[in-house]
Amino acid sequence: MPSTAVKQLNKSDFAAAVESGVTLLDFWAPWCAPCKAMGPVIEQVANSLTGQVTVAKVNVDENPELAAEFRVQSIPLLVLLKDGRELDRAVGMLPPNELLKMIEKGR
Repeated sequence: MPSTAVKQLNKSDFAAAVESGVTLLDFWAPWCAPCKAMGPVIEQVANSLTGQVTVAKVNVDENPELAAEFRVQSIPLLVLLKDGRELDRAVGMLPPNELLKMIEKGR
């Protein structure tokens, strides 16, 4: 069962979801094994930061326009935004502590 702390975004609700505050985006696909392995880490971080940071997933297969906009070449791709502007990005698996360090850049 998906966490309510992690939003699922698509093209229609993306802009409103990221326009203000700090947002961590997880670009992923259901067929991607590293993405699946990263899922519990994303959930853990989202649950620990509920109400402070927006954590959202973007399925690249269902949202090719967003994948193109963010120049997604490898997944999982984690992108940190503040008020809709990109601050940082990381490709691949990150442990929770590294993910939290990344998020601190935006706070």
